[in-house]
Amino acid sequence: MTEAIPAAPSCADDHDPMSLTVQDALARILANVAPVCSPEPVPVAATLGRILAADIVSTMNVPAHTNSAMDGYALSGSDIPARGTGELEVIGTAFAGRPYLSTVARGQCVRIMTGAPLPPGTDTVVMQERVGQRGDRIIRIDGNLKAGDNVRQAGEDIREGQTVLAAGRRLMPADIGLIASLGIAEVAVHRPLRVAIFSTGDELRPVDERLGPGDVHDSNRYTLRGMLQRLGAQIKDVGIVRDTPEHTRAAFQAAAAGQDAIISSGGVSVGEADFVKQVLSELGHAEFWKVAMKPGRPLTFGRVRGAVFFGLPGNPVSVMVTFYQFVQPALRRMMGETQGGELRLRATSASRLKKRPGRVEFQRGVLGQDEGGALVVRKTGMQGSGILTSMSHANCFIILPQDCAGVEIGDPVEVQPFAGLI
Repeated sequence: MTEAIPAAPSCADDHDPMSLTVQDALARILANVAPVCSPEPVPVAATLGRILAADIVSTMNVPAHTNSAMDGYALSGSDIPARGTGELEVIGTAFAGRPYLSTVARGQCVRIMTGAPLPPGTDTVVMQERVGQRGDRIIRIDGNLKAGDNVRQAGEDIREGQTVLAAGRRLMPADIGLIASLGIAEVAVHRPLRVAIFSTGDELRPVDERLGPGDVHDSNRYTLRGMLQRLGAQIKDVGIVRDTPEHTRAAFQAAAAGQDAIISSGGVSVGEADFVKQVLSELGHAEFWKVAMKPGRPLTFGRVRGAVFFGLPGNPVSVMVTFYQFVQPALRRMMGETQGGELRLRATSASRLKKRPGRVEFQRGVLGQDEGGALVVRKTGMQGSGILTSMSHANCFIILPQDCAGVEIGDPVEVQPFAGLI
């Protein structure tokens, strides 16, 4: 009688009872990380992409003065004629940098430029296109105007004492301009997160080295470096690590020194040359090893000494998928960022998508609009975890739920635009 071959759960299975769900894995990761970056003062011009460490509170009104929103004439609303037209004497000119300081009496007005403070005695601006001229000193206006028109009030945008940006915000170009408009030259931001990376595998070769039989160029450290640079992390590249316990142990020790987080790719599966799990148990601990997702099931999360550890799969697409779904949210929390999650949308599928229930799948897609402006998405082609062009050609993930049994053309699907990821 032929002995049955044991069938342990593998990455080819659609259901593995030992795997965490995507939601549970992310929840466990976020529950185990906290902000680690201390504040440091930085000139406002150098804060793009940095995380605010303290609230920005305005010490002034913006605008600082009630001012004109148009080029025209400043006058008192009480001079607007109830019917017909009225005439006003032009007694001066107000510029943004040279205000008119004298009081304007009834029956008088001042020529005013956009941004100039309203002179005393005025509360309304009539656009220059809406006046009639009688010589250089007299204008005519009608009743198609109401008191307060074309005026920006002091403090209309920002009030003195108002919190304009909250701690935990990632500073974008508009934020930097806003801070500068308040006369703030230096900002407290969190220091950059320190992250070490390495790749494992005897088959890996540097990009400038010729390939032998079975060899491949290491691309994972380059995609990881790019994603980390966009986050604003300081990167320590430990390099390519040979498949031996000794080399893996040395890599962990080098990576953990002075770092907040460690990210490896490869070596977290069950092969004879996968030593990450063994060394991690010696130098630290793991919270979990597998997630019910495709691609990216063999995902490890744990700690090595004082650093958080993410052990990503070796396939290039799996590295990027697991980074965006798990590593990036964790690192953003460690950096002190408090802003909300990434953007997800509903779109109509223009492709037939194969899937079996049991795992969440992150297929790669191109999101666009049809002739009527509705969102549509198509897959980028073959979806294997080693096909990096599927990520390069894509602009979104098509997220297929765990119980999904496939998608037909015209079905609604959830998409996660890359533009919503850093």
